[in-house]
Amino acid sequence: MAEINHRAKLSILNLENEGLYQNRTFALDVLDGLSAHTKSIPSKYLYDEKGSKLFELIMEQPEYYPTKCELEILQKRKHDIKDLALDTPFRLVELGVGDARKTKVLLQHFLDNGLKFEYVLVDLCEEMIRQVADSLAKEYKDFPLSILGIVADYYAALSWLRGRNSIRNIVLFLGSSIGNFDLQQTQHFLNAMWNALNDSDCVFIGFDLKKDIGILQKAYNDSAGVTKEFNLNLLDRMNKELGADFDRRHFVHHSFYNPREGRMESWIVSTRAQHVAINKLEKIFEFEAWEGIHMENSYKYSLNHIEKLANTLGFALDHTLIDSKGYFVDAIWQVKKMKPVLIEAKNGR
Repeated sequence: MAEINHRAKLSILNLENEGLYQNRTFALDVLDGLSAHTKSIPSKYLYDEKGSKLFELIMEQPEYYPTKCELEILQKRKHDIKDLALDTPFRLVELGVGDARKTKVLLQHFLDNGLKFEYVLVDLCEEMIRQVADSLAKEYKDFPLSILGIVADYYAALSWLRGRNSIRNIVLFLGSSIGNFDLQQTQHFLNAMWNALNDSDCVFIGFDLKKDIGILQKAYNDSAGVTKEFNLNLLDRMNKELGADFDRRHFVHHSFYNPREGRMESWIVSTRAQHVAINKLEKIFEFEAWEGIHMENSYKYSLNHIEKLANTLGFALDHTLIDSKGYFVDAIWQVKKMKPVLIEAKNGR
């Protein structure tokens, strides 16, 4: 049931059955991931409340360029982006909340130009949705900003969106979040997005471009150690939520560029042979010395790859917005669907 916060002008729709489904999924994904030959845990579990705040700190680090590059794009090209809103009112859907610092550039520009729209925030963490919505309500208290927060993963949110075609949708997938999917997952996700949207709806996606490996290495191994803390926080989360007994003193963070796959990889590595018990799973997991847990991939793209993705999956590439350093791209895609074909009846049939 939707819960209303009048002060923040916020409606909350929890598609995760009050957290029960989410917790069950976390436990099962940890069981599957740590039982595999190469241990891994889906990267979405890095973003609990503490993890989300740590990621905000990562974006502040001097070595981390994607946020700065995308902010530059949004600030310089916001007039072009406004042209996406051909009709008002429209629905602005953001997949993944973050701290909304980049989205505020668009929100302010839309509101200053008198555009009417509903802003839909999608995230697994309800507290993050509420914090962002409260911040927006205070900042835009003189504007009639309608906010809907959806507590769900991307696929559940896209299923909810499908069929709600009374107004035009503009979907934001900012940052380099698309890079967390492997190539097969990327196609599956974009197919699900295309299927949920209507003809002529727009998708605004951030892609991190391939570049000097030294720049990548520094961005994912910041000198302040915030990225290390971000990854090790998942051990703390498993200890807290699943009754595990990980000792983070015996694990280290390791990120590197894999040129064969065209991606940065993040790992947590056990520095010694050890056993870790997870009470909620009623299981003990064995780690060899220097065995890793794969945490996250971040694929890097070329402009040709981005164009091929759009064309292959049923999107028209409207704009390719690139920052001044050539590090990052915000691609604007338009959904293209087959128009119904009317067949005239012959001979009275």
